[in-house]
Amino acid sequence: MFFKSGKKNGFEGGGLVLFESVEEAMGGERALKAAEIENRLVAPPPELRRGCDLALEINLVEKPAVERALQERKASFLDILPMRGDAELLQVVKVTDFGEAVMVKAGNMKLTFDKASGVVLNISGGGCPDIPYLHAEMLGLPLEQAPRPKALGRTLCALMLDRAYEQSLEIRKNGNG
Repeated sequence: MFFKSGKKNGFEGGGLVLFESVEEAMGGERALKAAEIENRLVAPPPELRRGCDLALEINLVEKPAVERALQERKASFLDILPMRGDAELLQVVKVTDFGEAVMVKAGNMKLTFDKASGVVLNISGGGCPDIPYLHAEMLGLPLEQAPRPKALGRTLCALMLDRAYEQSLEIRKNGNG
């Protein structure tokens, strides 16, 4: 289950960068991060999807800077579009509090950790070949000591697990987990 985006920290969004593949989306995210251009990995509304099911939400007023940053870093993209009408982006991360544990779901991947200790209790979802390895590497470790999934994995599942991992660390940092 996904939930709708909320605007925070002055990030206005309003634009989408579309990509042909997950690898291109990840490369685009790295390029914009290197250029210090704020963006968010999102699932675009179905009517705007082309190529892969991931896109980057950007501040539309920064479109020229985004194009320039992507081109300078040779990051391929299909198009940069304004959000239209009532189209809503789908956030790829959802948090469920079970009392003693918190489950963070990003796309099709779920990471559950103990609220008191921060220990990773479970990793599920996906179906990509690197997930059993990531499960074995992270299970039973406190989040702060567990390896980053994107450092070890190579698939969309690993990328989504990394999103869940980042959100889990943020929850722990803010004292909500």
